[in-house]
Amino acid sequence: MVLAYCVVNRFREASASAAVPELIGAGLSIFILLGLWTPIVGTLVSLIEVWVLLSRGVAAWIPIILATLSATLAMIGPGAWSIDARLFGRKHIDTPEL
Repeated sequence: MVLAYCVVNRFREASASAAVPELIGAGLSIFILLGLWTPIVGTLVSLIEVWVLLSRGVAAWIPIILATLSATLAMIGPGAWSIDARLFGRKHIDTPEL
């Protein structure tokens, strides 16, 4: 939702060519919502938000937060009800007993 808001805001501020990184991020957010290719898409969204941060510089808190959250999501992985869990199975980490 925040990525879509950023795209709409960017279209109001500048031309369509200036909103290309936000538009790519919003397109990738559909994959995140579905839970499809979560580690790959989370990493891509994080890199795109760093690109937005470096290219824009103004109002830098939203790209920083989105980059951090998407990198965290890429490391955590998909949820139990995601398409990734249905396709590849849910991974469980077994901890040794003490």
